[in-house]
Amino acid sequence: MDYEIRDCKREDLPSLLSLCESHAMHEQSTFDPRNKIAGLEQAIFSPSPKLYCWIVERHATRVGYCTYTFDFSTWDAQQFLYLDCLFLEPAYRGLGIGQEIIRRLIKEAQANECVNIQWQTPTFNVDAIKFYNRIGATGQQKERFTYTIQSS
Repeated sequence: MDYEIRDCKREDLPSLLSLCESHAMHEQSTFDPRNKIAGLEQAIFSPSPKLYCWIVERHATRVGYCTYTFDFSTWDAQQFLYLDCLFLEPAYRGLGIGQEIIRRLIKEAQANECVNIQWQTPTFNVDAIKFYNRIGATGQQKERFTYTIQSS
């Protein structure tokens, strides 16, 4: 299969937003696109990025994305790479693209002296869990909570 995994460009942002919406639907979550492009642009393209993004493209069509950040682990007293999102449109799953993204993330983590890569997926996402187990990742059972901050 012919595809490219590359850094996100500003002109990708509308497609990235659409992929984020598809990802939210896949994870049975809600997604509000309002004001997201400006926030993503600032996070990805600022002089000190808060978010790193790769786009998966096939024949000039964006078919997936991966976003990650760098964070610090108190328990390990070291930096880690946090895989925030990894999403491929259904037709592009099971073709080795996810494995290639993970391979590149490992190299990125090593280059940045990270102790590990961390991420999460919903418990009902059985295919993703099988994939993560297959690549040698270890799952940890935790409950994730979100507290929404109201604007003042």
